[in-house]
Amino acid sequence: MKKLEEIADEAMLERGFIPNFPEPIQAELEHLTEPAKPHDAIRDMRHLLWVSIDNEDSKDLDQITYAEKDRIYVAIADVDALVKQRSAIDKRAEHNTTSVYTPVKIFPMLPLKLSNHLTSLNENTDRCAIVVEVAVDPDGKFDLQDVYHAWVRNHAQLNYPCVGAWLEQRICKNPIPPIHGLKEQLHLQDLFAQKIQTYRSHQGALEFGVIQLQAVIVEGVPVSLEEQQINRAHKLIENMMIAANVAATRFLKNRKLPTLRRVVKVPKRWDRIMQIAQDVGEKLPAQPDPKALRAFLLKQQAQAPLQFPDLSLAMIKLLGRGEYVLGLPGKPSPGHFDLSEHEYCHATAPNRRFADLIMQRLLKSALFQTEAPYSHKELADLAAHCTQKEDDADKVERRLIKCAAAAVMAKSLGHTFQAMVTGSAPKGTWVRLMQPPVEGKLVKGFEGVDVGDFLKVKLIHVDVTKGHIDFEAVHSS
Repeated sequence: MKKLEEIADEAMLERGFIPNFPEPIQAELEHLTEPAKPHDAIRDMRHLLWVSIDNEDSKDLDQITYAEKDRIYVAIADVDALVKQRSAIDKRAEHNTTSVYTPVKIFPMLPLKLSNHLTSLNENTDRCAIVVEVAVDPDGKFDLQDVYHAWVRNHAQLNYPCVGAWLEQRICKNPIPPIHGLKEQLHLQDLFAQKIQTYRSHQGALEFGVIQLQAVIVEGVPVSLEEQQINRAHKLIENMMIAANVAATRFLKNRKLPTLRRVVKVPKRWDRIMQIAQDVGEKLPAQPDPKALRAFLLKQQAQAPLQFPDLSLAMIKLLGRGEYVLGLPGKPSPGHFDLSEHEYCHATAPNRRFADLIMQRLLKSALFQTEAPYSHKELADLAAHCTQKEDDADKVERRLIKCAAAAVMAKSLGHTFQAMVTGSAPKGTWVRLMQPPVEGKLVKGFEGVDVGDFLKVKLIHVDVTKGHIDFEAVHSS
């Protein structure tokens, strides 16, 4: 049987990615020995209590955050300072456009020497950054205050489980570090994030509840499966990043400069969304309305929590995927329907996404009044390419999660589980186990079952290479 690392490599190649870093990149890396140095006019903001909050194992730290009085600050790693446009490193990043995260192997967009070290906002290191300053009013409405180049220092590298547990007054295995003023700073950031969330909710920002599995890997082998838990720290960072991305877009728009927008267009299949609501006794307006859809989703989450992940997934598919488009001055943009934002981009993760690096170059060009780094045609072509490669990356990641799940479930062949039917169509019937929440195909005994039914199933076959997990229904005698 193939190892999961081999399957990951094959999946990357099948989707047209370059999984390694060719020799020309290695030659360029030899000349990169230290972080970017600050220039004379840069703002020195190292004294502020900047912090990072990310996954426990994250080493490519793209942003750090700070809050005071009536505003928030997001400092974004100045990746462009070392990754020069049209260099071998840049061309490979442009080809892949994104880091790809599989359970057994990470395929970084940039060499680790950069993304984990020289361009990462690591703890207790001085780094150049692009700071997005955002004003937040008492109701949570946020708007661009300023964007500038700054010298910053990450004073505490924190993670979601630790900060989330502390904010939610739960016990965490790793307590908050005893840094003067840190707890007060986290409280303030959380307060701003909650205000922003309230404002966004009133605007109609959608919230879903899709189950996302992660494999627990021991020495390269998946041993168990866990559901990813979203806590208050995740929401803190999510809201601050959304505010920063909106502000970055407005900074360029106000200067009548092009942007690389992130959009989710008004759904073409709104009629099907209306029908799904009608099937459960609810009514949505005839025209797409994010506020009405948000109210419907929240009601369904409260009334049918077990079915909500599948409803969420159906809605996400019907709403359509996010994509990148060229935003031109004076011309309307489709906007981001899910976020209920008209002006939105990806700008806060330049170590991990090429679209964010493009936006960083556009921002720096505006700040320093230099020649535009890309023509309109180049931006339009890059938008389409980034969208396609993001879709390819999603397919690789989903396949490897399925392969890891199949590897974990292989030891349970012949066992029975409680399950719920999550899909029923001519091409097949699908079920999700109650525990672990693994999805597979019901290949025997699917006659007469429908979405939402609960039943007992037996695991009869797995294929780790293809990520297939097959069940048969166990009917009471």
